[in-house]
Amino acid sequence: MHRRYLLLAAAAALPLAAIPAFAAAQDTIRIMKSPSCGCCTAWAEHLAAAGLKTELRNVPDDQLWAMKDRLGITSDLASCHTAMAGPYVIEGHVPASDIQRLLAEQPAALGLAVPGMPIGSPGMEMGDEREPFDTLLILADGSTEVFASHS
Repeated sequence: MHRRYLLLAAAAALPLAAIPAFAAAQDTIRIMKSPSCGCCTAWAEHLAAAGLKTELRNVPDDQLWAMKDRLGITSDLASCHTAMAGPYVIEGHVPASDIQRLLAEQPAALGLAVPGMPIGSPGMEMGDEREPFDTLLILADGSTEVFASHS
């Protein structure tokens, strides 16, 4: 009996990332989007071009909005798609470089958001047209601060 407890304790102490299947899942950015949204697919292609592994999942809009709510995405932070990158929520057209920086720095935060759908953000390209936008860091209390500015 004592040996069983030792084995269970040792297994529990292993970081989950050391388990190959879990590590692979952690490396994949899981994107939930409306089935009719083309810019979400374009954003996923932007991430893939930057070397990030993605998994797209179409979900009904009511489920997508319920998930945003559960993850702490308020209406002022919302965009058309929501993703998970490791332990972080990624809302909207966040540039791949910002996600890579987030994962490297690992701040104590819920994640990143680019509210709305700014023209010129990844997946929202419209020729040479661009509007400046900020990527916001969503803190644990729901407040935000500018993580990166893009013009």
